[in-house]
Amino acid sequence: MSVSEEIKRLHELHQAGVLSDEEFAAAKARLLDKEASSGISNDITRLRRSNTDRWLGGVCGGLGQITGVESWIWRLLFVLFVLTFGFGLAIYILLWIFVPEEN
Repeated sequence: MSVSEEIKRLHELHQAGVLSDEEFAAAKARLLDKEASSGISNDITRLRRSNTDRWLGGVCGGLGQITGVESWIWRLLFVLFVLTFGFGLAIYILLWIFVPEEN
């Protein structure tokens, strides 16, 4: 069920008197907050190169911070991509160039 359908259903329950004004407002706010906080686009906008957990550019440290995966695992993945497919180095360099450094 989409967010708009859920809000419509909440509105119908509110109109029927099942939900009070406060309950309707709280449920609507929870739905909208959940929708705003979910999704990968929010994580992408939070991506920053790490100043503290870095070997070269801080890319793996930043990926580790937003994904919850240890940075050494990201480093290992990039090395494996370089050795097997050859494009790991290109991806790392592009992330190093385009991902801003954390403040």
